[in-house]
Amino acid sequence: MAELSAQASQHAAGPRSRSLSEGLFGWLLVGPAMLFIAVIVAWPLAETIRLSFMDAGLGGEKYVGLENYQDLADSRRFHQTIVRTFYWMFLSVALKLVLGLIGATLLNAAVPGRALFRVLVMPPWVIPIAIGCIGWLWLYNGYFGVLSGVLMKLGITDGPFEFLAYKTSAFYSAIVTDVWVGTPMVTLFFLAAMQGVSRDLYEAAWVDGAGRWYRFRRITIPQIMPVIVSMALLSAIFTFNSFEIIWILTEGGPRGATTTMIIDTYKVAIGNYKFGEGAARAVIIVLLLAAFSLVYLFFLNKVNKRYGAK
Repeated sequence: MAELSAQASQHAAGPRSRSLSEGLFGWLLVGPAMLFIAVIVAWPLAETIRLSFMDAGLGGEKYVGLENYQDLADSRRFHQTIVRTFYWMFLSVALKLVLGLIGATLLNAAVPGRALFRVLVMPPWVIPIAIGCIGWLWLYNGYFGVLSGVLMKLGITDGPFEFLAYKTSAFYSAIVTDVWVGTPMVTLFFLAAMQGVSRDLYEAAWVDGAGRWYRFRRITIPQIMPVIVSMALLSAIFTFNSFEIIWILTEGGPRGATTTMIIDTYKVAIGNYKFGEGAARAVIIVLLLAAFSLVYLFFLNKVNKRYGAK
């Protein structure tokens, strides 16, 4: 009996030791990633939060509590920047989703040269943003830009028109450039989702006499709805944090017409060396994006339940 009990204890200890070794092995695998996140993400975020309570600059730091946040709460200009940022984001994302959906539908159609069209949609996404924006700078130039020349030829304008010199035209010109950069990614994701839809659904609907618009509205859209919602969030975050496009085109001008929260934070923290005020703006950006992401997760859960996606 003693021998049997000893063997049983050995068998029980074996899986436990293997379990401990597997757990240790798992931590060893995850450890480098966690260390990377801690160094690259967690520490800078904590330092930003700390600086937001400081009057920090090149001359040193001084604790001021919530003064930076109070100044932002009282700043009418900062409130306008928030509204402008969300308007920029929602308009740009809406255009990307609509154009991406149209482009994916056309690329998914059985037409000659479809493979070539799929390749041609890639350049705006593949070309470095800086190079693409420089190209748009030439297009928007009033004296040797193509767009201004076309307007003069058509008689719409009497002379050269500087798209980036006026508040309204500069804002919407920046949106056009951002849509040009971001639409290919949305198109490719939508195209991949459409190709995953079962052809049996379309064939059954066609046999029942359903037209193309009905099949698109009742089959395609519901089947790819989770992808649409996911791309809406990703595109919204990318657009909200977009810096290169606006900075290369206008640097936030003219007269702050294209200054978003990212541009405003950069100007204050880096341009004016007011690190504490810039950190407070950065913390507000993080909070706004976190709130937006929570709302997204709520709607994504609703969409997944409705359309049976996991």
